[in-house]
Amino acid sequence: MKIEQIIAAVKKYHKGSWLGHAIDERTTRDKVLYGPVDVECTGIVTTCFASTDVIRQAAAAGANLIISHEALFWNHGDHTDWLADNAVFKAKKALLDETGITVWRDHDYIHSGIPLADGTYTDGIFYGVMEKLGWRQYLACDLSNPLVFQLPAVPVAQVADHIMTCFNLNGIRVIGDADNKVRRLAILSHVIGPDDNAILAQVEKGDIDTMITMELTDFTLNEYVRDSAMLSIPRTILAVGHFNTEEPGMDYMTSWLGKAIGADIPTRFIQSGDAFGYIANTKKSHDHD
Repeated sequence: MKIEQIIAAVKKYHKGSWLGHAIDERTTRDKVLYGPVDVECTGIVTTCFASTDVIRQAAAAGANLIISHEALFWNHGDHTDWLADNAVFKAKKALLDETGITVWRDHDYIHSGIPLADGTYTDGIFYGVMEKLGWRQYLACDLSNPLVFQLPAVPVAQVADHIMTCFNLNGIRVIGDADNKVRRLAILSHVIGPDDNAILAQVEKGDIDTMITMELTDFTLNEYVRDSAMLSIPRTILAVGHFNTEEPGMDYMTSWLGKAIGADIPTRFIQSGDAFGYIANTKKSHDHD
């Protein structure tokens, strides 16, 4: 089966309309980001970000197609005209040429929906997140976009540990009330400035006490949650990060990809790896000894 046939089949499997509009092939982010498509597929790797290490591991596994959720060359839209003289771009491009790997981005389509048994669709990324966390029984919103969960008063530390274990993370930044009991948790969209007031209002209206954030603006929601906690209105942010939060959706993709393409092609998920490392301040805890 050729790579171009696989891409077409995956697109057809998805709902194909997102945010109220049919996905436009002229403007969608879901492009072939690198490599040929008129070749036989030897294996598929799903991942959130086709990092250098993911490319190497895919090649070692005999795969020549990487389906990534995010851009390949570090910018929205994956434009490369500004990178002609960039040393990292040239080295990554050379690696792709050497390995013969094609990278296709599945972003808009997978968010548009994957089919459920009853014929409805659900966001393929966040459904995978819900399944990885085992939180289906806690869902407190429409299944089409599973982002809000009602938990049984679980301590923040316990929830954070569960996320770190399920997502294979190095750690999680905690903002606000670290002693909070998590009751109503929401996975938030991008907290990056323009829509932060609306997100803050959403948190207030929905009585959200705990938030999993992707991007996080220090001077908006971050400070609101800190003030909230200081005013004895318990709220907590678990700043998991964008790629860390969405990657389980690309892991879940391997469970339905064979059905979508109607072929038995070797398929595996390769984690991009935790985007963050942590250097703890070991001196601070001893300052008052």
